[in-house]
Amino acid sequence: MVPKIRRGSRTHGLLVYLYGPGKRDEHTDPHLVGSWDGFAPDPGRDTSPDPDPKVTLSRLAAALDLRVKQAGTKAPAEHVWHCSVRTDPGDRTLTDAEWNTVARRLVQAVNLAPEGDPDGCRWVAVRHADDHIHILATMVRGDLRRPRMNYDFKKAQAECRRIEQEMDLRQLKPGDGTGAKTPTSAERFKAERTGRPETPRETLREAVRQAVAGAAAEAEFFTRLREAGLRVKLRHAPSGDVLGYTVALPGDRNRDREPVWFAGSTLAPDLSYPKIQRCLADGTPDAVTTPQADTGRSDWPPPARGRRTATGIAERAAIRLDSDDDDAAAQLVGVGELLDAVAQTSPAATRAELGAAARSFERATRSHVRAERADTRAIRSAARGIIQAGSALGRGEDGGTTAMLVSTLVLVALAAARWHSARGHAQQAEASRQTAEHLRAAYRQAAATPMQALREQGRALPEAQRRTYETTIHAALPENSTRADTNTNDALAATLAQAEQAGHDPKALLQEAIAMRELDTAEDMNDVLVWRLRRLAQLPAHPGEAARRPQAGTSRAESAVNRTGVRTASPAATRPAASDPRNRPPRR
Repeated sequence: MVPKIRRGSRTHGLLVYLYGPGKRDEHTDPHLVGSWDGFAPDPGRDTSPDPDPKVTLSRLAAALDLRVKQAGTKAPAEHVWHCSVRTDPGDRTLTDAEWNTVARRLVQAVNLAPEGDPDGCRWVAVRHADDHIHILATMVRGDLRRPRMNYDFKKAQAECRRIEQEMDLRQLKPGDGTGAKTPTSAERFKAERTGRPETPRETLREAVRQAVAGAAAEAEFFTRLREAGLRVKLRHAPSGDVLGYTVALPGDRNRDREPVWFAGSTLAPDLSYPKIQRCLADGTPDAVTTPQADTGRSDWPPPARGRRTATGIAERAAIRLDSDDDDAAAQLVGVGELLDAVAQTSPAATRAELGAAARSFERATRSHVRAERADTRAIRSAARGIIQAGSALGRGEDGGTTAMLVSTLVLVALAAARWHSARGHAQQAEASRQTAEHLRAAYRQAAATPMQALREQGRALPEAQRRTYETTIHAALPENSTRADTNTNDALAATLAQAEQAGHDPKALLQEAIAMRELDTAEDMNDVLVWRLRRLAQLPAHPGEAARRPQAGTSRAESAVNRTGVRTASPAATRPAASDPRNRPPRR
C-alpha cells in the first residue's frame, strides 16, 4: 500500500478532477467512502429529489473550506492536503468500508483528525477505481489553528505498513528517507506523451551516476556529462569556484520552451555537488597501483585485464562486507560504481541485465550508516580501469572475464544484502537481492559459451586422470556442499587439469580457492570455483586461449599465493617461506 502526499490551494479544482472522467486512467463510479463526520454531500451518489452534481460538488467544496474562510489570512496559502493511497496490483479488492477505515487511520496518523478530537480538520475520501482512494483534507482545525503536520509522509508510510499486516495485504519494505525522489505523475504523463521509455529525471539520474563511476576529478566528471549528451550548467562563486551544477536533457522543455533543469540533489541524495566532491576526494582512482596478479597477462585484451582486476577487488569488497563493519558502507558505494562501469561497457547480450542490476543496486548504496574511513580508491580504480579499457566484445577472453567478474559480483550483492539485513535496512537489502537476480541472469548469458567449452574439455580427459581430479574435488569440498542443481564436475576437472599443466599443484590451488570466502550463497558452487581457480592460476577465462606457466624459482602453490596478492587461509604446506622476502605475499 503506497501513500503519495501533495499540497495544494484549490479545494474545488481537486474535487472536479476526482469526480471527473480522469486524464490518464478512466474514473469509474466516483463516490465518497468516508468523511470527517460521515454526512458530507456526495456529488457521485446524491440521492436528493433533483440532484445536480455540480451544485453538490460546490456544496462539498464549501463545507471543506469553511474553516479556511473563517481563519482568513491566518490560513496557510496551500491549505489542501491531498493523499492518494494505492494497493499493490496483486492485492485483493478492498470494500468501501475497508477504504473508509484506511482513510480514517491515515488522517489520524498524520494528526489531521485525531480520534475523539471535535476540532479535527475536515476531510473526505473519494474512490473512483478499485485499487486506490484519494484523501482530501483542509488544513485548518475547528479552533482555527493549523494542525501539527511534522513528518506526515513518514507517519503515513508507517501506518500503511501496519494496515497491510492487519488487512492481509502485500507488506512493503519500510523506507528510511534515503531513497531517490520518484518521478511525479506530471513527469510520467509527459514521458508517455513524448514517447520516452522513462522520465527525464530517471534518465538523468542514471547518466550522472555513470559519469561519476571511476572519475578521477571534477573536471573529468563534467566532461563525461557533456560527452553523454547532457546539457550542463555550473554555478560559480565570485572567486570562480564551482558551487553546484544542474543538468537537462536536450529537447526536454517546459511550457515556456525553456530547458527543464535538475540539480544533482534532486536526482538522488548522493548526486549533490558536495557529495560528489567528497566521493572524488575520498577515492581518487589513480592513487592506487593494482597488483600485477590481478591484471593478468599483458597480451590479453584491455577489457579482459580490466575485468580481471575488478574481480580480485570485488572479492576483497565482499570480505569487507562479511566482516560486519560499518566502514564497509564505503565499499557499497564503490560496488555501485563498479556495476555502473560494467553496465556501460558490457557486451550486448548482457547489457540489459547488467544495467538493471546497476539500477537496482543504486538503492543499496544509500543508508544512514556513514563510514569513518571511506577509502574507496581500489574499487574506484577498478571501475576506472573498466571504463578506460572500453567495451568488451562478449567473445573470447574478454567474454570469459565478463562471466568471471559477474560470478563474483553475485556474491558481493548477496553479501551486501546480509550487511543491510543485519542493520534493519529492508529496502536496501531487498534491492541487493534483486541485484543478485539480475546478475545471475547476466552470468548465465555470459558464461554459456566458455563453460560449455570447459565441460567438453573435462569430458575429453582420460578416464584415469578424470577420476583423480574427481577424488581431489570431493576430498576438498565440504561434505554438505553438494548441490542438486550442479550438473557435473567436468568444467572444474578441466580447470584443474589446465592448472596442473601450467605448473600448479591442483590440490593446493583448489583448497586456496575454497578458503577465499564462503560458498554457501553460490547458485552453482562449481562455477564459482572454476572462475576463482582460473584467476588464481592466471589461466585464460576463455578455454581457447593459451595458459601461462608460473615463473621459474617458485613452487606451484607459492606461485598461486603470490599472484593473488591476498594472504588467505591456505594450508601450511602452501605458505611461502618467511625467511625469504621474495616469497612473502604483499600486505593488504
